[in-house]
Formats: sequence, C-alpha cells, structure tokens
Amino acid sequence: MSMENKGAAVSVPPPPRAIYRSVGQGVPRRLRRILALDDFEPAARRVLPRPLFGYVAGAAETNAAYRDNRAAFDEWAFRPRYMIDVSRRSIATTLLGEEYRAPFGIAPMGLSAMMAYRGDIALARAAREAGVPMVLSGSSLIRMEDVAREAPESWFQAYLPVDESRIARLLDRVLQAGFGTLVVTVDTTTMGNRENNIRTGFSTPLKPSLRLAWDGAIRPRWLWDTMFRTLRHHGMPHFENSFAERGAPIIARNVERDFGARDHLNWSHIAQIRRQWKGHLVVKGILHGEDARRAAAEGVDGVIVSNHGGRQLDGAISALRALAEVRAVAGGMAVMMDGGVRRGADVLKALALGADFVFAGRPFLYAAAVAGEAGVRHGIDILAQEVDRNLALLGCLSPRELGPQHLMRISGAGPVGNSAGAAL
Repeated sequence: MSMENKGAAVSVPPPPRAIYRSVGQGVPRRLRRILALDDFEPAARRVLPRPLFGYVAGAAETNAAYRDNRAAFDEWAFRPRYMIDVSRRSIATTLLGEEYRAPFGIAPMGLSAMMAYRGDIALARAAREAGVPMVLSGSSLIRMEDVAREAPESWFQAYLPVDESRIARLLDRVLQAGFGTLVVTVDTTTMGNRENNIRTGFSTPLKPSLRLAWDGAIRPRWLWDTMFRTLRHHGMPHFENSFAERGAPIIARNVERDFGARDHLNWSHIAQIRRQWKGHLVVKGILHGEDARRAAAEGVDGVIVSNHGGRQLDGAISALRALAEVRAVAGGMAVMMDGGVRRGADVLKALALGADFVFAGRPFLYAAAVAGEAGVRHGIDILAQEVDRNLALLGCLSPRELGPQHLMRISGAGPVGNSAGAAL
C-alpha cells in the first residue's frame, strides 16, 4: 500500500464507542486497578512462577534491542490540530482486504498455554470478540485446529521446517485448519542467546527439578488454574504446530528437534510457499528495505517489521526505526510492525511513521496470565480507548489520516533522517 491509501476507509465505520466497553465496566474485581497495559506486567509477576515470567519478560543478551523498542517511541512527540469536528471518528481499519475494529492486533507468542489455561484460545477468543486479529504461534501448545474452531479469523505464524516436503505438508495442514493468513517468521536463522532464560531457571526442554517445583508451589493460583487443569484435561503439553504432525512434549529430551537450525533457509523457500499458499502471505522479521523489496518481488502480501521483541539479535534496530525505509519500498504490500507497543500513543506514532497496522505481544500474554480471556479483552479495551481518545486529540477522524505531519522528532537521530526537534 502507498502512504496515501494505507488503512483504507471502511464502508460504514461503526461509532467508536460501540467498539469497546468502558474500562472497569463488567470486568472482574481483580482487573479494576489495571488502567494501562503496563499494569499487567507486575500483576503477572505475582501469578506466574519465576521461570515462566522470565521467559515472557526476557530478551537476548544485554536486552539492548528490547530496551530500544520502547526508547524509539520516546523520540517522537505529537503535533496536534484543534477545532476540528472529530465527533464521527472511527478507529476501524482495513488490512489485507479485511475490516478490523481497531488498527492493532495480538502478536504470536509461543508457550502461551503455559502462562494461562488454554492460553492461545483465550487470546484468540478475546481478539475475535473485539474484532481484531490474533496470530497463533507455530510454537504453541494447542492444536491449530482447536484455535481455528474457536476463532476462525485468526492468523497462523509458522517457523519453517528444515526440508521442503515438511514445509509443504505443514502448509496443507494450515489450509485444512481454515486459516486464511499465513505469517512466515524469517529472523530465526538460529536461536537468540537468551541468557535471561537460564538465569530465571527456564529451559527447553522444561527440566523437572526441586527449584522448578518450588517456583510452582509458591504460585498456587497458577499451579491449580493452569498447570493442574491442563494436565487433568489435556495431558502433558506438546508442541502441536511445528510440523504437519504432532511435536514433542515440553519435557522430552528431544524437544529441541522442533527448533532445529534454519540457517539454510532463503528466498527460494518463500517462493515455494507463495506457489503453494493461495491465501494472504505475510513475512515477519523484516528490518531492512532490501529485504522488504525482495519480499514484494516474491509476491508477498505484507511484511511485519519486527526485531522479535528483542529476543533474537541483540542490538538490532527497533521496528519503529526501520518503518520509514520499509514503507518507501513496500509498493503494494501492507506494512505492519510490532515491538514495544504499550500505549495508544505508540500505535498512532507507528501509523504516522508508515505502518498500516500494529501488533502487541507481551502485554496481552500477561493479561491472559492474570485473568484469562477476560484479562485479554480488558487489555484490548484499554488500548482501543487510548487509540480513540488520542486520535481525537490529534484532530483526526480515522487512522488513515495519520502521517509524518503529526509528529516531531524531539531527541535522537536514528536512520529516519530527521534532526532533533525538526518538524517533518
């Protein structure tokens, strides 16, 4: 999409206040003090065992890429316009030909069912109810067919198997499950150096130990509501969606076969997928304009600009810093991003810098850990209200009106090329 037609208008925009409930209305008591997405993190820390919280919160090596995902947003300030009638504004957005009620969705996150009972389904159902997309991770512990049955509008994210025949069989399974959008993550050539996992006691495979047992025992709510319920009703969790067939259980010694080296993968595999996959094809993990240009040449429908939440290459630039370069060469592709999104202001800044759509991950998984589907829906409500409120305060009627003219760089230099304090 060009900057002019990004986020095309929908035919009959719903009134913005019909999209979500008022924060605090009809939500469990334990959520009433959750006023922002950031509030879910300390609440989840009190619920999750130390290794599981560390797995979600952690990134790679020094956490430099993780920190920069947030820091990049702080380098930009808004330039609002006033005395504009915004009473009929709508945050509804069209992406890849589909209408969504808000310009954001839920990013793929592995092992979600360890953080909340049937976590992937809780995320998917909340997203379906809210009218936004949820992307199911290929490293999830719930069968893709079960998630698609609960929320047919969900997307599926794949980590490619190591040989072409297994790729083809996996795509057949995804198609049969009913997914219309396939997201291929390309930034996992090898696994990032996640020292934080080791420091907090998390490992793959998950290794039973006295320390792990103690970490679970002092979090009784998680132990009963998530772990025991899962074991009782569904047995030991397996990696369900890495291949066409079921993967290994999370405690199996050979579980690492599901995360084998992908250092041989190249653009010919994307070409193979494009020939086989007739639905929407999205490539995730793009940070360079030349990779975006190549994706467009291979017939990809959209890219997600992302540094994997800082969990792969430490020191990689944030998605926000890469947006302008990717936008400039994207042609007709949709440009999406994730990484560091915590407030409605972040969503609007990303849209103004060239994104058509935004995804957030960790905050919604924390929300699922705190209160399951109700927690996720509460998080979506919070973010939707912030987007709507800030859109009005900027003087805009819809996300498609946002552009560089609504921002000023107030610090930093970065690859977007504007000096500090210069209006775009």
